[in-house]
Amino acid sequence: MATSQPEHMATTPDPELTPEQLVELREHERKQKTMITSMIAGIVFIIVLLGVAVFFLLQPATPTDKIRDVFIIVVALESLVIGVALIVLVVQLASLINLLQNEVRPILNATNDTVNNLRGTVEFLGEEVIEPVMKLSGYLAGLTRMLELMGIKKK
Repeated sequence: MATSQPEHMATTPDPELTPEQLVELREHERKQKTMITSMIAGIVFIIVLLGVAVFFLLQPATPTDKIRDVFIIVVALESLVIGVALIVLVVQLASLINLLQNEVRPILNATNDTVNNLRGTVEFLGEEVIEPVMKLSGYLAGLTRMLELMGIKKK
C-alpha cells in the first residue's frame, strides 16, 4: 500500500531578517515591479503605435510607395549589420579554435604526462615501501600477540 505524503513537510523556519535585509528585499521587489510595469507600458505603446500606423497607412492619400522604399532601405542596412556581426562571430570562433589547439591541448598533454608519472610513483611506493611496512607491522602484531599469550607482555 502506498502511503500518502503530508502536504506540508516540517521545515526549519527562516531566520529573522535584519532591518537592512528587509530594506534590501523591499527595494528589490520595487525594482521588479517597476521593470514589469515599464515592460507592459512599452508593449502597450508599441501596439498603439502599430495601430496608429495601420490607420494612417489605410488612408487613400498615403504615399505607401515611399514608405515601402524606406523600409527596404532599413532592411538592407539591417542585413549589412547582421552580416558584419556574423563575420565577427566567425573570427571569434576561429580565435577560440586556435586557442584550444595551441594553448589548451599542450596543457592537457602536460597534465596527462604528469598524471602518468604520478601513477608510476604511487605504484613504486606501494610495492617498495608500503608492502614491506605492512608485512613488518603484521609480523610485529603477531609477535606481540604471541608474547601476550605466553604471558611475557601484558595487554
